[in-house]
Amino acid sequence: MPKQDRAFRTRRAILLAAAKVFEERGYQATTITEILKTAGVTKGALYFHFQSKEDVAQGVLHGQDLQLAVPERSCKTQEIVDTVVLQAYRMQTDPMVRAGAMLTLDQRAIDLDRRGPFLRWSQVIGTLLEQGKDRGELLPHVAPGPTAEFLVAAFGGVQSMSQVVSNYEDLDERISVMLRHVLPSVVLPSVLAAVDLSASRGAAVFAEVGGIPPEEEQTAPASEQVPTGATT
Repeated sequence: MPKQDRAFRTRRAILLAAAKVFEERGYQATTITEILKTAGVTKGALYFHFQSKEDVAQGVLHGQDLQLAVPERSCKTQEIVDTVVLQAYRMQTDPMVRAGAMLTLDQRAIDLDRRGPFLRWSQVIGTLLEQGKDRGELLPHVAPGPTAEFLVAAFGGVQSMSQVVSNYEDLDERISVMLRHVLPSVVLPSVLAAVDLSASRGAAVFAEVGGIPPEEEQTAPASEQVPTGATT
């Protein structure tokens, strides 16, 4: 196996293990030793890729970024919806995305910079809202920046409630309800009438973009550790 591919697989294995431990124990209670044990890699392999537990956590936080590009739509409102529901579907099915979301909302992780996901998501949604406004899809009073921040904040609250109530099993339904309540105050009725807000939309978009289910991803076994020349 090429060294670069092996390194990628080992890094992914460490992040998946860290996501599992962070989700179970929270950031503060998690130790590097627990991550190493779960990942089945050496300390040298971990420190080849990450400098500290905080650095590992930042890798997990980035895991909830939208890595699958939603296809461009003629209707930007539908593109916004597809971006949101795809993220909800990934949160239901991908432990990396789920752990990243939990880290973002972990109030005890006081020494971890958790702003990144909020800022990146606000920028993505804000850009789409700007494009929608330029195309005449939004109501005249709508300011894309503040509206994007509200949508991101609303998503955070809804996903947090879904996690507590059903361990994300009802997240797709809750996000569909959220969008049905919020978008009428943002989008022209004539535009919104043609937008698909169904709870099953996230799975359909995931299939459309060719996403690979997490259980089918390959991760590095313990025998494929990187560490020639790695520091401890």
